[in-house]
Amino acid sequence: MAVKSGKTLGLDGGRQGDVDRFRVYATVDPNATCGYLSMPHRLSSRVLAIIMAGGKGTRLEPLTRDRAKPAVPFGGKYRIIDFVLSNFINSRIYSIYVLTQFKSQSLSEHLQTTWNLGRILPDHFIVPVPAQQRTGAHWYQGTADAIWQNMNLITDHMPDMLAIFGGDHIFKMNVAQFVDFHKVKGADATIAAIPVPIAEASQFGVIQVDADWKIIGFQEKPANPTPIPNKPDQALVSMGNYVFSRNPLIDHLRSDSEDAASDHDFGKNVLPAMLASGKKLYAWDFFLNRIPGSANVLNDCYWRDVGTLDAFYEAAMDLRAVAPQLDLYNQDWPIRSEPNNLPPAKFVHNAEGRVGQAIQSVVCEGSIISGATVINSIIGKSCRINSFSEVHESILLEDVEIGRGARVRRSIIDKHVRIPANDVIGYNADDDAKRFSITESGLVVISKHQVVEPIHR
Repeated sequence: MAVKSGKTLGLDGGRQGDVDRFRVYATVDPNATCGYLSMPHRLSSRVLAIIMAGGKGTRLEPLTRDRAKPAVPFGGKYRIIDFVLSNFINSRIYSIYVLTQFKSQSLSEHLQTTWNLGRILPDHFIVPVPAQQRTGAHWYQGTADAIWQNMNLITDHMPDMLAIFGGDHIFKMNVAQFVDFHKVKGADATIAAIPVPIAEASQFGVIQVDADWKIIGFQEKPANPTPIPNKPDQALVSMGNYVFSRNPLIDHLRSDSEDAASDHDFGKNVLPAMLASGKKLYAWDFFLNRIPGSANVLNDCYWRDVGTLDAFYEAAMDLRAVAPQLDLYNQDWPIRSEPNNLPPAKFVHNAEGRVGQAIQSVVCEGSIISGATVINSIIGKSCRINSFSEVHESILLEDVEIGRGARVRRSIIDKHVRIPANDVIGYNADDDAKRFSITESGLVVISKHQVVEPIHR
């Protein structure tokens, strides 16, 4: 259910007109602190979270050439998976399994170094679970099969509910509100839902609901999506995040596993089967999401898929705005990431033509801007930008060095790359295509550990 176009599904700049345009049925009090229901101090029911983080992420290559998509660095100091994990921890859901599969080493190491909760409390853990082929000699055949193959995780804990989320989106969600809604409705399954333009809806599971948000229809990636009533240009779609009551989920996963014709996918098979059997399915309106401490509640429904290089670039570059849609400065809802002992960023030299400066940019710890100019860029940890060089509209991941006098524009440079002195990147598409990956929009992407040879003119 990923967005192939890489479009933004949040609100642009927090304008009230955008809220009216996207609003489906509900009316939200903008002064409310937690939207639909207030967040309890501690969830009264036992919730087990399972994050599906095993996708290949082929559309993000070369960034996913050596790592799983959820492990891709984002925003200078984070990994993509840090967002969903922070949402669970901030929502006081502490029992979390992360299902891994392809190229999982980087992701597993990140979970161990960053997300080790210790084992003093038995229900406080974040544990990576590799594909174990427990039901046969095959990889996960679909999202539902991934859960079925790890049914032991559920039967070992016997939670009241399961929160099953993807691990590859950038968003903030108060999951406690989602769970509260599920409990109040007495639902067997609840799907987080958001409206999108009708032209993009065929990339999602499309939902129809009644006035109480009970699901009355569901189609996975239909060719002709059903629009929202009285909103012919919008459709209500699944975000791929679910809350299930334990027993109905187990029953339908067992039935699905016995169906040889099934794709073993939640959207294609399990959810339609649950609906057809009369189970109570509800949609939770993501526009009711409320983040404590939010400076602009109109941005609480920000959600982006970063499944393409251009979408990844656009989402990251938004962070350098004066008032970005994704607020990373809200300490009531922190996005946690890898702790480090790096020194603060440093800017040195102040001579004519040689000023270390960064304008409209994000510069992370351990980086040095030495007599260079950085404009409209994201500079990751431990980077060095040497004298007389220029970096424009670019994203540098960790440990990137820009050589003296080099010029870089509209580029993503992965970790451990050295750009030669006086090199020029992002100014001539023909030259760039000889050395690097280039997207349809002309964005240059340099792979991790790539040895960059200077262009010969």
